[in-house]
Amino acid sequence: MNPHFERAILLFHQSRYELAEQELRQSLAAEPGDAHAHALLALALVHREQFQDATKEAQEAVRLQPDFPFALYALAFVWHKRNYDKEALSAVQEALRLDPSETSYYALLAQIHLGESRWREALEAAERGLELDAENVECTNLRAIALVKLGRKSEAGTTIDAALRRNPDNAVTHANQGWTLLEKGNPKEALEHFKEALRLDPQSEWARHGIIEALKARHFIYALMLKYFLFMAKFSRQARWGIILGAYFGIQVLQTLAKNNPTLEPWVLPICIVYVGFAVMTWIASPLFNLVLRLNRFGRIVLSREQIVASNWIGLVLLLALLALVGSFLFGFDSPWILAAFIFGVLLFPVAGTFKCPPGSTRSIMAGYTVLVAAAGVTALSLYFRAWHNNDPGPDKGPAGTLFYIAVLGAVGSSWIVNILMSQRRRR
Repeated sequence: MNPHFERAILLFHQSRYELAEQELRQSLAAEPGDAHAHALLALALVHREQFQDATKEAQEAVRLQPDFPFALYALAFVWHKRNYDKEALSAVQEALRLDPSETSYYALLAQIHLGESRWREALEAAERGLELDAENVECTNLRAIALVKLGRKSEAGTTIDAALRRNPDNAVTHANQGWTLLEKGNPKEALEHFKEALRLDPQSEWARHGIIEALKARHFIYALMLKYFLFMAKFSRQARWGIILGAYFGIQVLQTLAKNNPTLEPWVLPICIVYVGFAVMTWIASPLFNLVLRLNRFGRIVLSREQIVASNWIGLVLLLALLALVGSFLFGFDSPWILAAFIFGVLLFPVAGTFKCPPGSTRSIMAGYTVLVAAAGVTALSLYFRAWHNNDPGPDKGPAGTLFYIAVLGAVGSSWIVNILMSQRRRR
């Protein structure tokens, strides 16, 4: 075996991907037709997020040796990391057809199914892998995740407990246990497992995110919101849309019934108020409680720069809304101050929505949309304040009123825009 290739394998298993790449390129300089080296290079490159080059290397490996299962696995892994799950599924299924005895192929198949919210298929793939290797940590963790998503939390807990007994120093298993405990409503114990996972692997984003959620879940309101977020995460994108639309149209039906039958209004009104409050919290709860978390010494450390920026913007818009509300108390509720409080209040939707979108073109589109909505709102307010100063009694019928309604409708409608943008998985 080529000595460069031997060193590359060792470096790859040590997660030293840059050095592994150097050795593999030297190996390929001597043996350019080595499909195994091309496949391993693809995996090293994808771990370094060099997605285009990784794809080329994996495709070259398959071209050189179409019936080599590891080459197909490497191609499937690259496609999966780039969010091309249809192509990844096809490649890994072919790898399994050629070699149905490789546990890591079943693990990748389970990951792909999890990414598509196909929980039962993910569970089946993980269990097929465990039939081959009952102590495989990756398949054990994937099985536990699938069980949690299927609502079988006690089985998931038992699975992870067994994995921790076998290997108490596995960061992924500790993080997995943390998320399982969060699902069970136990943020205190979950936090300990997330901390241990981060100690074992300081680069684990999954553990860091878990710590943040566990810290915020100590607050009763956010604990309720987290239960909702975790509940919704169990459904496919289509099912989530169905739930959102069902709730929206259900409220519309209740409002119509109350309008036609006034005796129902005392019962319908509280439901509508709770629905609106809950809908608002689903959008602003995460960045708002990140803002609260910044008062916590440990919370400040684990928050990412992006989360801090998002909480800053939410805090700024919320502060402007509260200041405007104070202004309405001072100058009267017939002054434009109350309109300013309302405008800044609804601007929380598109601002929070912007940071819900992943970085890249999706966020840029949402950020542009938010700027336009904010510009319409601020321009409307400036016209209202000028009319108020000049004692003009009818600004609602001019540009001020038009821009005000554009801003309000745009802000409220931003939630639908965000859902549409996020339903399209960003490919890399």
